[in-house]
Amino acid sequence: MNPVLLLHGALGSSSQLESLQQKLVAQGRNVFMLNFSGHSGVPFRGSFGIEIFADDVLAFLDKQNLNRVDVFGYSMGGYVAVWLALKHPERVGKITTLGTKFDWSPASAEQEVRKLNAEKILEKVPAFARILEHRHAPNDWKELLSKTRDMMLSLGNQPLLTEENLKALKHEILICLGDQDDMADRNYSEQIANCFQNGTFELLENTPHPIEKVELNRLVELIET
Repeated sequence: MNPVLLLHGALGSSSQLESLQQKLVAQGRNVFMLNFSGHSGVPFRGSFGIEIFADDVLAFLDKQNLNRVDVFGYSMGGYVAVWLALKHPERVGKITTLGTKFDWSPASAEQEVRKLNAEKILEKVPAFARILEHRHAPNDWKELLSKTRDMMLSLGNQPLLTEENLKALKHEILICLGDQDDMADRNYSEQIANCFQNGTFELLENTPHPIEKVELNRLVELIET
């Protein structure tokens, strides 16, 4: 059985996945996590984005002597997982994503980046600003926010994952989405799942986007299936 690698979302960190890690370990799985460049105190690299994060994963796998892993990717982490499978299919086993936004376009990107205004966050949700400051120290959370905005706008203009290139993937891929998720589009997520040669879509009831509000036992069940 492959080890499991957990990948966090945009502006997130591996610490958000510790409870999931513990539950998977209790099931007998060997579980690994990492933080992407620029997140949770990991230094920024020269570039920033999905391709760089996939390189982070490859470097981590090599360092840990992991030839092949099953991957759970939350939100942006799911996008990284699928991109990695496209570029290095031999390193990836089963992929499970949750709350991953695949429907990138200029309009959808603009909608997302409106939420990433540092001054508005400080003014309207200062508690979230403090969380970001603490989570990513000593990095500047405002710089991370700015680079994330640029990444999203770039994806909007030129998505890395398209229906055409996803057809090449032979991996078992489970696309999960909460029925209350306000970031990823349900219809498009189902459409993407159908693009894969071995893809499945699962709708989670009473589930919003934040990983902290997901029923972990159900998630473990899906990862383990």
